[in-house]
Formats: sequence, structure tokens, C-alpha cells
Amino acid sequence: MPIPRIPINRHSPVPLYFQISRRLAEAVEAGDLVPGELLPNEIELAASLDVSRPTMRRAIEELVVNGMLTRKRGVGTRVNDTLVRRRVALTSLHEDLTAAGRQPQTQVLRFDPACVDRHAARELGVPAGDRLLYCERLRLADAVPLAILRNWLPARFDDITAAELAEQGLYRLLGERNGRPAVARQRITARSASAAQARLLDTGHNAPLISMQRTAFDAEGRAVEYADHLYRADHYAIEVTVFNR
Repeated sequence: MPIPRIPINRHSPVPLYFQISRRLAEAVEAGDLVPGELLPNEIELAASLDVSRPTMRRAIEELVVNGMLTRKRGVGTRVNDTLVRRRVALTSLHEDLTAAGRQPQTQVLRFDPACVDRHAARELGVPAGDRLLYCERLRLADAVPLAILRNWLPARFDDITAAELAEQGLYRLLGERNGRPAVARQRITARSASAAQARLLDTGHNAPLISMQRTAFDAEGRAVEYADHLYRADHYAIEVTVFNR
């Protein structure tokens, strides 16, 4: 492939390796470097930018560690498909990752089977003082932090345990209790990562996040969950198929 154009500023206090790494990441995110594409070798890249080979190597290593590139001896450095593409459908992130051949992992951050939350209760259509099951999880894909998932469930699901949530997707657990979501109201916006959210997601403070709120109902019209989720915008996309009427 041709050597990508990477503008760098030699007078900037930002290290050269970081500038190069960021430019390559932007090229991946913009689709200028596509999944599976083979990069020129370090010597060619270093020569094209007039930087040292160790500088070029460190820039590439940054992206290898972040999962954007894969380096294999005798083959070279290829662009990974790191973006999780999610259809606008009533599926769980755990299911989508599994279907995409990714390895989902879950860390349960908070688990409260006796939560009282007026806003969540209103979304679920239950009295404000009703006890709800609340869980907050960090979802990883191939060991890379991807999303912070917060869910409130009606009390009839209070037999769900933190251990189950660490190993299985929520929708599978709801389905086992005759509560599989059949329809949902969903709202998608954007927000900046707080300091705490940035630490959990291993991204920058004020980095862009995709925000999704969802209230899901079973086939009988009973609310089964209220969700408030945050996703890393550099690793997650929502795809929509549209039709001309």
C-alpha cells in the first residue's frame, strides 16, 4: 500500500511518536486505512517521515497495545477491525460481541437488589418507592474497555445475581425468566467522558462517548429494564438501514 500522509509538527511539545500514533489512529477511524490493510514496514515509514526507527516503532506499538494494529513476524503490521458495529435491533451488547467473534468480558462495578430510584421507576412505570434491582457493569471486548452499562430491573427479577451478570448477558438472563425484551423505546445522544468514566474506559477526559437510554418491554407489554449506557465512540458505532418510502 502507499505510505499514508502523516503531518507532524517538529516544534510541538507533543512527542513525535505520539503525533504519528494519533495520526495513524485518525486514519483508521476515518476509513483511510481499512481493516486487513498491510502497513509499510517501519524502515519505510520512518524514512518517509524523516524520523528515527525507534520513534516509528514506538508509535506503532502504541496502536498495537490499543488493538488498532496487529503485528506478526514475517507478515507485517495490519489494521484491525476494532470498531463494534451494532445494528439498531433489540439485542444485547454481549450477544453482538459474541456474534462478531469478539470475546466479551464483564466486571460488575455495583450491584444493589434494593435500589430506589425515582427516575428509573418512572421509566419502568412503577411507583417511585418501589424496590428495583440495579447493576452497573464495565463491558470489555477482547480485553479492551468498551462500555459502562447501567440497568434498573423490576423487583420480579431480583433472583438475578452479580455472579450471573459477570458471566452472561443480561438479555439471556431475562429470557430465562420469561422476560426477554420484545420492543423498546431508545434514545441515542453524545456526551463527554467524566474523569471517572475516562478512567474506567481507558480513554481521555472529555473524550466523546455515545450515550443510550432504553426502556424495554416484554411481549405482554410489561417493562423489563431501564438502561443508561455509555460507549467509547472510537470503538463503537450504531448502524441503521434506511428505506425510501
